[in-house]
Amino acid sequence: MRIIIANHIDPSIRNRTDLWAWTQRALWGARNGDLVVLCAPPDPHFLRYATALTGTDPSQLHLVTVPSGQYGHRLLDPQMLTHPALIDQVRSVLAGHGGTRAVQEVWTLWPSASAARFATALGLAEKLPGAGFLTQGGGELVNNKTVFRMLAAAAAAPVAAGTVVRDPGEAAAATQRLMENAGAVVVKQAHNGAGVGNELLVADPSLATGHAGARHQHQLDGADLTGGIAAYWSERWTWASADGRFPVVLEEFIPDARTVYCEQHLTDTGIQPTEMGELRYTSRRLSHESVPLRDLTPAVQKQLLDGSARLAATYRDVGYRGCLSTDAIVTPQGHVLFTEVNAQVTGSWHIYEVFAHHIVHANTAPERTVTESHVPAHWTVPDGATFHRTLTELGLGYDPATRTGVIVSMPIVAPPAGSGAQFTFSTVYDTPARHNAIWNALETRFAAACHAAA
Repeated sequence: MRIIIANHIDPSIRNRTDLWAWTQRALWGARNGDLVVLCAPPDPHFLRYATALTGTDPSQLHLVTVPSGQYGHRLLDPQMLTHPALIDQVRSVLAGHGGTRAVQEVWTLWPSASAARFATALGLAEKLPGAGFLTQGGGELVNNKTVFRMLAAAAAAPVAAGTVVRDPGEAAAATQRLMENAGAVVVKQAHNGAGVGNELLVADPSLATGHAGARHQHQLDGADLTGGIAAYWSERWTWASADGRFPVVLEEFIPDARTVYCEQHLTDTGIQPTEMGELRYTSRRLSHESVPLRDLTPAVQKQLLDGSARLAATYRDVGYRGCLSTDAIVTPQGHVLFTEVNAQVTGSWHIYEVFAHHIVHANTAPERTVTESHVPAHWTVPDGATFHRTLTELGLGYDPATRTGVIVSMPIVAPPAGSGAQFTFSTVYDTPARHNAIWNALETRFAAACHAAA
């Protein structure tokens, strides 16, 4: 038995208030006999759907919901993990299934100190990898982009030119220096993901930036670069530093680079690479992610694996255990530069570990590729029932016989009136033509619905 905690980044680090659907991706990892701790009861359709694909019997899962706390079941309140009612409920389940001796591991999406307190309250601290490190707030340390640059330097892992700054004046001076060699600078919050916490500060208006992971962009006035930089930091320091709580990363922007990653698994006994993948951005927003990554040259692949291994060893020495994603860019010249590390169960985990490796067996001949996509803004999907029904009508649901089709990654929440549901789904295919055919069929159906509604 494993105890799985479907949590998210601690609100004390980054305030997110409604992620219950996203955290239910933890159900992809549940197997017969596991106990899953959720912020809300699982979506019944998604539970049946996911377990049918993984081969898990949902009646063999122990599903526990934490008390609502301050988020009303929209997000797991970390303080509720040690609520007496929850601890008593978990103990009751364990008592009927072999007690604490039956627990093989406590596994958590986010490495929270609250998870360590939960495990300790149950007498299971030794079953949570790196529990002592997490108890002291280590999860924030190893997921901090400013700390990443320090640890990357210690690991001798190559990174883009840049620095960590701690006030607006230091930020302005560093931006000016970086602009001398680049037409743009990437401003990074210490904590955020998928490009949401990144802003491009652009001096050269001719630069193509749509491929970069940066939700925000600011065009500087070329006539007064120094004044424009100072004005920018006067306006944006509060955003970049989360109201002065964290330092800020500045990096030289590398045009025309590919965004890739290599994930690792860190244990007390060693480090194991698990998968490499690629992230693609459209209009600077994450749109697609593909695994496995097969088209790197041997030289580039070696750089990615070697640098990732050095980073993983450094983070392991610090005290972290569990899933670790080392993100990087590949320059047009074939150089790998690391950009950040995510020491958590990332949004990539279910794509490679469950979909590609467990369900699809993507590396078994004939090989398959899994590409996760965000529903485009111009699609109108009214609800989950409509999307799943459309997959059935078009014959696009995942087919184990052909090992192709669509896997819906999370519960589909009905959107507010007049808008479309936002969720992710994965397309499994053998050739790019097959991927395009699936995508175009869905595009025709749901973009047409958008136009009809207009």
